[in-house]
Amino acid sequence: MASFVSWLSTTSSQKRRGKSRALSSSSVLELIRKLDSKMHRGFQAFLRNTGAYHPNDKRQTAKRATGSDELTDDGGTLWHGTISLGTPPVSFTVDFDTGSSDLFLPAQTCQVNCEGHIAYDTDASSTARNLNRTFSLSFGDGSTVHGNQFTDTVIIANLTATNQTVGAASRYSTGFAIDQFPPDGLMGMAFPQISNFPANPVFQTLIAENKTTARQFAFKLTNSGSELFLGGANNSQFIGSLSINPVVREGFWQVSLDAVNVNGAAAVVAQSAIIDTGTTLVLGNWNSVSAVYAAIPGSQAATSTIGPGFFTYLSISLTFGGKAFAISPSTFNLGLAAPGSSDCVGGIAAINENFWIVGDVFLQNVYTVFDVGNSSVGFATLA
Repeated sequence: MASFVSWLSTTSSQKRRGKSRALSSSSVLELIRKLDSKMHRGFQAFLRNTGAYHPNDKRQTAKRATGSDELTDDGGTLWHGTISLGTPPVSFTVDFDTGSSDLFLPAQTCQVNCEGHIAYDTDASSTARNLNRTFSLSFGDGSTVHGNQFTDTVIIANLTATNQTVGAASRYSTGFAIDQFPPDGLMGMAFPQISNFPANPVFQTLIAENKTTARQFAFKLTNSGSELFLGGANNSQFIGSLSINPVVREGFWQVSLDAVNVNGAAAVVAQSAIIDTGTTLVLGNWNSVSAVYAAIPGSQAATSTIGPGFFTYLSISLTFGGKAFAISPSTFNLGLAAPGSSDCVGGIAAINENFWIVGDVFLQNVYTVFDVGNSSVGFATLA
């Protein structure tokens, strides 16, 4: 509610319709109360009619907040947390994916590869509204999702986004079946420019509705104590300062990768990299990845034992913003190339693209801050 401050005096006077009269302190307080009530009604109407807070409405800052969502580690391949959707709210687990922008869950009517997932029943939510639009999404691993678009209320870490576009999936591909993908759905956290709906991602909706203290969110992805922090960064989770990297072009969280280092020496320099919490590996173009493994004594292509693009093992770091961040052997080493083999598979693989995708093999080793307001990604050493 808007608040107003007045200096009170028993000798105050006020001109009204040409007549002068003295006002007591209680009369002034009553006038302030009525004015406050009138302003409050106006602010309420502004919010109702425009969907946004009036710039002078103090509630827009008072209600801003931060929140954290505890994440579950699924064997170092993905991390998922909990959101609530609808009225009354129903809880769902989702993979928080900075490599895409859309939120989807299996619909109540989903019949293909949705068994075992909690279904989103749009008929049971009083705030669900059918947009009468379909959607079709595809992902880098070949997984696909098809369904219909709705708007509804989303709650994440006690922060509420209203009229959020969500996909109610009528069909999952096998990549989203529960034995391969434990979460119910996926929540994209990239920029609106790559939304397939198209619509604002959840975090941008929170920003538009003035629900967050800062236009930042941050990840700690480890085997215990993992979290997604909304509305800033959790300073207790990292030490030192953040290495800030401007986004090259909004859409993906795409920044400059200064170097990929082997034993402290740069094997690859000046690359473009998408920072993607929804990807397990670190992926680069063939020539660059080959150069990295060429600098590792004893490494070799593992095409015949693992598949195209993989190499066998190792001491790797990535340099962002002039600072090198090491990938620990435990996260880089994906295991034996074959039963009984003395070779291990490295967590950097090759793809037929001219950019890198930096996924969880690296992100497990750093605290990562995604700054929507300043369009940048920051990395810091874990506490």
